[in-house]
Amino acid sequence: MKKRSMKKWLAVLLTAMTVCSLAMPVAAEEVEGEITEDTGADEVVEGEITTEGEEDSQPVGEIETETGSVNADDNVVITADDKPYLALGENLSADQQATVLGLMGIDAANLGDYNVVYITNKEEHQYLDEYLPSEKIGTRALSSVVIVKREKGSGLNISTKNINYCTVGMYKNALATAGLQDADIIVAGPTPISGTAALIGAMKAYSQMTGEPVDEESLDAAMNEIVVTGELSDIIANADDGEVEEFIAYVKQKVLEGGLKDEGSIRKCIEDALDKYDFSMTDDEKNELTNVLLKISKLDIDVDSLLDQAKSLYDQIKNSDDAQGFFARIFQGIRDFFKNLFNW
Repeated sequence: MKKRSMKKWLAVLLTAMTVCSLAMPVAAEEVEGEITEDTGADEVVEGEITTEGEEDSQPVGEIETETGSVNADDNVVITADDKPYLALGENLSADQQATVLGLMGIDAANLGDYNVVYITNKEEHQYLDEYLPSEKIGTRALSSVVIVKREKGSGLNISTKNINYCTVGMYKNALATAGLQDADIIVAGPTPISGTAALIGAMKAYSQMTGEPVDEESLDAAMNEIVVTGELSDIIANADDGEVEEFIAYVKQKVLEGGLKDEGSIRKCIEDALDKYDFSMTDDEKNELTNVLLKISKLDIDVDSLLDQAKSLYDQIKNSDDAQGFFARIFQGIRDFFKNLFNW
């Protein structure tokens, strides 16, 4: 073996340390989101974003969507034996309803075997007009949801089909705020749409399933939260959807764990979280998030379920195919580096 100088060995050591440092996960600050395709400038909102088709080409809104985060879909499967509850968009045509039901794994001919409620566009406006311009909410409720209650400790497991604005993480955060626990959920649209109506639908179906009335304050806070999360995903330049979703879960956790109920302490919590995640927000954006968290702080929420939900978001990104592939490539680079180390 050739003799090497101390300078060369130091170069080897420093290079190895640099490569190894790249392989280390970034604590629990990388989470999930969902990969969606770029839908183009012609897409409009239902309150939802629609694409092709003569019927769906009518402009009903103008929500712009940005995509590219990691897909953390829970691959939920629900069968008739689960006795699920359905909430369908009231404005679905017969063909669209058949498409949605097919995506959920439900035979349209057997719809009568299910417990069904309907989501109206009026309800969308009722809960969203305060947070979104009316033209962005649109004139039709199309996104739909099927939900089944699971055993305690199962958590919220969600899959989306043809939903390109509300990500899995956004639904999990908002539905946890609304008080949903331990349920499997599939959200679907007839074509790629935003999915705002489905949040209301999930609440209505869950209420029917549990026999508990919809808590208006919880639903309002959840709708406010999902809009703010979507806006922050668009404006925080150095973050993808999944990171923003984890950020929201983190500040909610800190607010509820600490019993923070005043504007000053919540604002301080946001500032600390921004430092932790290396995000930046304007004062107006901080005020908007503070208002959401003030609402949430007054709700009767199971903090333990929120902690479990935040952990599941991190676990999903850590165990996703994209993350595993990324780290596999880095570790392969390390192996190749040491393999070739003595070939100078």
